[in-house]
Amino acid sequence: MSAFNVRPVASHHFNRRRARDPRGQTSPCRDPRQSYEHYLALAKDRTLAGDQIEAERYYQYAEHYLRSMGSSAA
Repeated sequence: MSAFNVRPVASHHFNRRRARDPRGQTSPCRDPRQSYEHYLALAKDRTLAGDQIEAERYYQYAEHYLRSMGSSAA
């Protein structure tokens, strides 16, 4: 058995209770409604600041959670 056949041991373990937000920061998992409201507020803030690109990005995240709420209710 050569050294190339040995799989490296992961130096980190993923904490499944935490999720990553779009900026790569970890945050506790939220209810889809809370996430929807969070990203909608961020999108509105970016719209008021005149940053349409960031606003659209946050609106897309909000839409994802809106759809998640719809699929979990069905």
